[in-house]
Amino acid sequence: MGTPKFALPSLEALLKSEHQIAGIITQPDRPRGRGRKLSPTPVKELALKNGLLVFDPEDLKSDDLVEKLEATNPDLAVVVAFRILPEKIFTIPPKGTINLHPSLLPKYRGAAPINWALIEGETKTGVTTFFIRKKVDTGNIILQREVEISPDENYGELKERLAKIGAELVIETVELIEKGEVKILSQDNSQATSAPKLTPQVGKIDWSESAEKIKNLIRGLSPAPGAYTFFRGKLLKIFDSEVVDEDDPAKNPGEVITADKNQGIVVKTRMGGLKPLLLQPEGKKRITAEEFLRGYRIEIGERLD
Repeated sequence: MGTPKFALPSLEALLKSEHQIAGIITQPDRPRGRGRKLSPTPVKELALKNGLLVFDPEDLKSDDLVEKLEATNPDLAVVVAFRILPEKIFTIPPKGTINLHPSLLPKYRGAAPINWALIEGETKTGVTTFFIRKKVDTGNIILQREVEISPDENYGELKERLAKIGAELVIETVELIEKGEVKILSQDNSQATSAPKLTPQVGKIDWSESAEKIKNLIRGLSPAPGAYTFFRGKLLKIFDSEVVDEDDPAKNPGEVITADKNQGIVVKTRMGGLKPLLLQPEGKKRITAEEFLRGYRIEIGERLD
């Protein structure tokens, strides 16, 4: 059960394994791209290429779906980046339903664990497999693998890496279950942290924070949806940045303290300067700081809000 590209390495690993895939459950086709053409999910595309039985229900609670899934006679269900499952679905397989989660549970339970690990400046994260239960992300842990986060790694890069490592963990988990060698570990709820769905408000840059904190927000939302500020009254997204020592006590947070082709753009923060490297002005494509400087002729003292 899965939908986005993040789930593909796990499906590919299962296809290459000795295990038989009884069926795939994914989201229904949705309008995508500029033409809003109805398109299948990445998981559905790969499943159909491999001749797999595919279910793409709107309603996961329908009796019809339950009957169809029961008819496939599955031993185990594997969930990677899907929807919240009703109990009558995740209890169908006799060996249970497992989920791959991209964090070291119980840390970062919720919809956006990779983003929040970066936003919060974590230096390590990981992947976890666990048995699904009614309350989201609270089931007993089967396996975990810790992963170091590099200082400049962004959400897109870390997500791709965790998807591949997670696929290895899925196979290890399935094999342990098949052999009856699983040793589960209960989650310590007192250590739980939340990784809620990203809202537009999360992406708004607060220049009164430290440069390091702002950089973490930017990389936690890059390449999408993007951290943003406002410049000359228009939305400006920033997708890459660098922390620098430059400062100007006479300037306020959010004001430009450097703007030249040699040093680039530096914006004052509460602690340190932030140098945007990749930007996207409202309604335009992404450009480098050098291109932005040439196009907008920024003055020292101008403000980003």
